[in-house]
Amino acid sequence: MIRAKAGIPVSVFLLALSATWAPAVALADDLPQQYAAGRLVYDRWCGACHEPGIMHPGTHALMVKYPGGRRATGVITEWTDLPATYVSYMVRHGMSVMPQFRKTEITDAELAALAAYLCRNTKG
Repeated sequence: MIRAKAGIPVSVFLLALSATWAPAVALADDLPQQYAAGRLVYDRWCGACHEPGIMHPGTHALMVKYPGGRRATGVITEWTDLPATYVSYMVRHGMSVMPQFRKTEITDAELAALAAYLCRNTKG
């Protein structure tokens, strides 16, 4: 039996590792098909900073920037006034501590899918 350095069988380690990705896949499966690819991009590149909760730096920064009102939670996946052009601009240019993402990291097609996912609650 192959063991990882800590004496844990590799199969157990891989099972535990795959379980950490299961929620992201499940969330993408619950979405209409046109948003699933964007959710996967969000999970890969954005979620670590923008998931709900003050412990996520992107969410915390947005909570400070927008106290009160519709954006007070800082959770961009819930916003109802997020234009796709703004998402695209922020991803490519960054702001403050948010890095810019190159086309070699997030392709134009992935960015379009991400923008569609994040803007799904925006009407008009």
